Amino acid sequence: MENKSRAARERTVFDTIRLSSGDSLDARLDKTAAALKENFSHYTGVYIYILEGETLVLGPYRGRPTEHVRIPIGAGICGRAARVRETVTVDDVSADAEYIACSLETRSEIVVPIMRGDRVFGEIDIDSDVPSAFSAQDRGFLEEVARAIAPKFV
Repeated sequence: MENKSRAARERTVFDTIRLSSGDSLDARLDKTAAALKENFSHYTGVYIYILEGETLVLGPYRGRPTEHVRIPIGAGICGRAARVRETVTVDDVSADAEYIACSLETRSEIVVPIMRGDRVFGEIDIDSDVPSAFSAQDRGFLEEVARAIAPKFV
């Protein structure tokens, strides 16, 4: 799908979210993870975590399996993004002391909180095997995706 323009690939993701608006939360998140992975080749792994109490719990994902199915708010890049309530981009995961390795191939990561107001409901966590893979355009797009799926959370 990378032969389509970036704008067309982004529209495909938003169309998927819009068309899944009547689905259950899990189904909508699963379709979102699939659309992100299918439309952006530098997104090696797309993981959606749901905040349960003080723990991020792995929900739908596409990419390599991860052993990190429960992440405390204080741990790793995911825990940092939930704690500070803002997107965290790491260009070189090997240089970040808080990074919790999911895969030896991962080189960069972006984590976008799914929020309404100041409340965090979950996160979109994307790994890439490419160093410095995530641009300001990726960040803005993924923050829009997070806003689009946030209303489904109760």
